[in-house]
Amino acid sequence: MRTKYARPHMGVSVLTLVLGGGLSLPAVAQEVAQDSKGFALEEIVVTATKRASSIQDVPFSINAQTQADIQRTGAKSLEDLSRNVAGLMIQNLGPGQSQVAIRGVSAGQIVRDQPGVKEQVGVYLDESVISLSLFTPDLDLFDLNRVETLRGPQGTLFGSGSVGGTIRYITNQPNVEEFEGVVEGDLNTMSGGSVGGHVKAMANVPISEGTSAVRIVAYHTEYGGFIDAIRPNGSITENVNNGTRTGGRVAFTFQPSENLTITPRVIYQEIDMNGFNRQEVYNLYANPYQTDPTVFEERQQFLKLREGFEDQTLIADLTAEIGFDGFDVTSITSYTDRDILVSRDASALTGSVSVDLGYPDAAIRLPSNLRDSTEVEQFTQEVRLSSNGDGPLQWIVGGFYANTDRYYQQYLPTPGYDAFTDAVLGDGTAEATRMGVAPVDSPFYSELPYTLEQIAVFGELTYDVTDRLELTAGGRYYDYKEERSVTQVGLFGNGVVDQVDETSANGFTPRFLAQYRASDSVTINAQVSKGFRLGGVNDPLNTALCNAQDLEIFGGFQDYDDETLWNYEAGVKVQGSKFSLNAAAFYTDISNLQVTLDAGSCSSRISFNVPKAHTQGLELEFKARPFEGLDLSFAGTLLESQFDSTVEDSTGAVLGGVRDGNRLASVPEFNLGASATYSFPFDVAGDDAEAYFSATFQHRGSLYTQPSDQEPGAGNFVSGLPYRGATGDEVTALDLELDSYQTVNFSFGINWESMEFMAYVNNVFDENANLSFDRERGGRARLGFRTNSPRTFGLMIRKHF
Repeated sequence: MRTKYARPHMGVSVLTLVLGGGLSLPAVAQEVAQDSKGFALEEIVVTATKRASSIQDVPFSINAQTQADIQRTGAKSLEDLSRNVAGLMIQNLGPGQSQVAIRGVSAGQIVRDQPGVKEQVGVYLDESVISLSLFTPDLDLFDLNRVETLRGPQGTLFGSGSVGGTIRYITNQPNVEEFEGVVEGDLNTMSGGSVGGHVKAMANVPISEGTSAVRIVAYHTEYGGFIDAIRPNGSITENVNNGTRTGGRVAFTFQPSENLTITPRVIYQEIDMNGFNRQEVYNLYANPYQTDPTVFEERQQFLKLREGFEDQTLIADLTAEIGFDGFDVTSITSYTDRDILVSRDASALTGSVSVDLGYPDAAIRLPSNLRDSTEVEQFTQEVRLSSNGDGPLQWIVGGFYANTDRYYQQYLPTPGYDAFTDAVLGDGTAEATRMGVAPVDSPFYSELPYTLEQIAVFGELTYDVTDRLELTAGGRYYDYKEERSVTQVGLFGNGVVDQVDETSANGFTPRFLAQYRASDSVTINAQVSKGFRLGGVNDPLNTALCNAQDLEIFGGFQDYDDETLWNYEAGVKVQGSKFSLNAAAFYTDISNLQVTLDAGSCSSRISFNVPKAHTQGLELEFKARPFEGLDLSFAGTLLESQFDSTVEDSTGAVLGGVRDGNRLASVPEFNLGASATYSFPFDVAGDDAEAYFSATFQHRGSLYTQPSDQEPGAGNFVSGLPYRGATGDEVTALDLELDSYQTVNFSFGINWESMEFMAYVNNVFDENANLSFDRERGGRARLGFRTNSPRTFGLMIRKHF
């Protein structure tokens, strides 16, 4: 295998990357240099191009947060990590639900009842693809080697879903040489919230020294709650959004010969959250306009029923690499089985429809539970061949196959509702609308089984034109088929049973890269690449809920086409004696951007294509060690992300905020993250140790949840629902531009040879940020904002064996 190492540089890398799992490559691939004062500096090797190469030799923009970064900053999720990654935006949509955007390529908010929408950022666990739109697994970060963020389209090597970029969780692989073990405990409490914490452990055990080993990881986390719920009787239930995450993984490595490595692995994780991080400003049952008015305080919501999110994820994969004279063969086989349930209190939604239909107050007050369930089985197989010689021409070629069965079900159990339906709309109405499919007392019921099949072939050639100039050309051909069956019945439904829809697509995505080593410390790179995201078919509208205007506007949307973009970028990587810099400028030209739109009174979401859009910007990451013991880092992004087309409905009105010059949703124009760590010798009872102070700062610029939120008057909501003294004509005026915010985290730790202690405070100034906007039935039933965790105090102890 050809392994490219960077020339020894005097400085600390911008990206502190340490080779971990993901490929059957050497466990450690780095060189150490010394600067004039004797500081130990690492030359880092990564696998972002599916072969081992120095970070200086990766010819495009990449970031990685290492295990040391994760531990030092106390990051517990990808959202936490993103604050130190230029160009990466994670929009929080609730527990286990987040939306990832890189370089501003965003379709806006994707919600739980859009199972056909594909992701824009591909997510991998080592070599196994685990992406699932909206529900990409929120994996625990314990015992990870690093998290890589590959910016820009990665379709050549990583396929569909990587139109904006790719994120890779790289785990630590079994070590066949020696025993290792770690135990970690954490206890924390939140201002105005409850207590949380975790226990995590890892054991690496050689089975046969030098040839086989097993690595076992287990973890359990208790999440404290910080949202309080007002109940119908006026009482308050505190901290309703607490929950747990439990899981682990077992990986085996077998090296029966020098040229053969086999690594089977099983990962299992359960998430069980009891509620959502939603703070409300209006609810059908609790608002300022009623005879008994309610004004919500910070981090409060109204609930009739307990809400929750459950996710059970099983991933089994096997990676095998065989080395031959001149080339290596790598095979990755992966199987994923997931069960997801989102349970929401939809009483306000159902009650708002009941007001429209003229039902009595007793019907309007009925508790109603909307249950969205997703079952996914996915099998993927990738086989690739890659050169391993030392010549100027290097190559990689492979094939990929994926088969996904996804069963989505949504129903609305509302005990007692059928009796009111028959009393108001006529005997037998409820049974007739069930069409022999829906259960009783469920005014809405849907089933959407999907079968998705994809095949692809890909390859890249890299040629060293000179000792300083390297050129790469590659491409991927894909062929994709999707079939689904739609059943949607009940009083609120569309009256569709077993309607079959099919879509298919094929195409080719090329990539061209150039890298020039201007000197031993300066590398210049450029890239032109194409990315793609597969299209699909919209779900039928809930036509029974639509008013005439919304039915006219949204009733015609059915298929939406593949989204494609061309990415143009140029970057520089500089490594000096006490600093390093990674900077890039980019422009993306997007065609047929898939935009998601809230279909107003229909309580539906639809996707459609916008002919033209673009993003352009600058990203910069800087790290410095001005003197021994002090490490500084900075990551910043300046971004323009806009529509270049205007989409109008049949009346000539701009549809969903898709107006030439309007911003794309879910991404800020400016993000900044910075950290500083000062380490110093610390003598405790005669034991030599190292102590450190660390601080991190994040600024997130303002953004919109959906494109339509920036249109004039978008923040003025009128329910039209006369109920409990409210006329329905009152205006709830909100600013839907989510304000910029800043957070600061502090930590103090002491490291002994085999133990570490850390005390930390996150969100020091208790910033209550609006992360995304939440509306039910176009805002007629409920309005609120998802928010972040309050100030958190914690203690962590970690023991190495």
